[in-house]
Amino acid sequence: MRLSNLVTLSLMGVASAAPARHHQHIEKRDAVTTTVKTQVTVTQGITGQTNALLQEDAVVGTTAAAAVAVAAAAGTTSTLEPSSAAGSSSSSGSSPSSSVTAGNAKGITYSPYASDGTCKSASDVASDLAQLTSYGIIRLYGVDCSQVENVLKAKASSQKLFLGIYYVDQIADGVSTIKNAVESYGSWDDISTVSVGNELVNGGEASTAQVGEYISTARSALTAAGYTGSVVSVDTFIAVINNPDLCNYSDYMAVNAHAYFDENTTAENAGPWVLEQIQRVWTACGGKKDVLITESGWPSQGQTYGLAVPSEANQKTAISSIEDTCGSATILFTAFNDYWKADGAYGVEKYFGILSD
Repeated sequence: MRLSNLVTLSLMGVASAAPARHHQHIEKRDAVTTTVKTQVTVTQGITGQTNALLQEDAVVGTTAAAAVAVAAAAGTTSTLEPSSAAGSSSSSGSSPSSSVTAGNAKGITYSPYASDGTCKSASDVASDLAQLTSYGIIRLYGVDCSQVENVLKAKASSQKLFLGIYYVDQIADGVSTIKNAVESYGSWDDISTVSVGNELVNGGEASTAQVGEYISTARSALTAAGYTGSVVSVDTFIAVINNPDLCNYSDYMAVNAHAYFDENTTAENAGPWVLEQIQRVWTACGGKKDVLITESGWPSQGQTYGLAVPSEANQKTAISSIEDTCGSATILFTAFNDYWKADGAYGVEKYFGILSD
């Protein structure tokens, strides 16, 4: 979510933000709110619990339960491996492993930077990771600051890493760094997914065809390094909806979606809103690709944006809503406040940290 220097793009009524610095992220808002007309109550096979979920009226023949099942299949659990679960067109309507449960997020994002933007020490990273043991997946954005090495050393044995190669002009170097860290401090079994680039199409930094080339280059290098898991490129939900050919490249669809940037959504409705975006992406891909939300959160400080009000209480409400509705399909954003970032649009960029005081 790179949100400094907000600009408006003439792209199906979508507002965007201009790129800022490394590991900040762009969020495009869909300015045209999708009509949500039908509220359905379904029993989810993955939880054995009944939840009231919102179904988008444009998603013909897709139930909320199916959308959650599809999304939850992407990534790893203790019994579900990424190579068999992610990117499978046959799994779109089936329930994934019973070990995936609602009410808990699949993972959380983490950045290894101190408040002044310098690299955290290995001991600081270990202290941070000790607070994240309840999350099955830790998402990293890059390979700088020895973060792959330090997180591999500090994570719990049951945790997996969603790794990122941020700079697409340094894919070979990124793969080499990952390979060295994995061989020294873990195994490829510790890695659930490797992503290449973050919100490239959304930010106007690459065409969809270029994204496909980046993924192909990374996949070849990773395979040669011994990795056989999922390879994706992360973009925003609206970038995929507006550019469905993105569905052709990643092993599954990894998308960022933040309810705060929809001015018509309150904190308590963050979960249903995220679920709606899962449905929309799944539909945009013709039901052929699983969907994993790789960023979703709510700011604890900043400016009110329509019905979206940043506060500590609303952050807790929004996170609970996301976990209860589609937590098994969502990597939360983010572990700690990113004080090293610019304030960004609406002054919220620094304040998505879920564990920060």
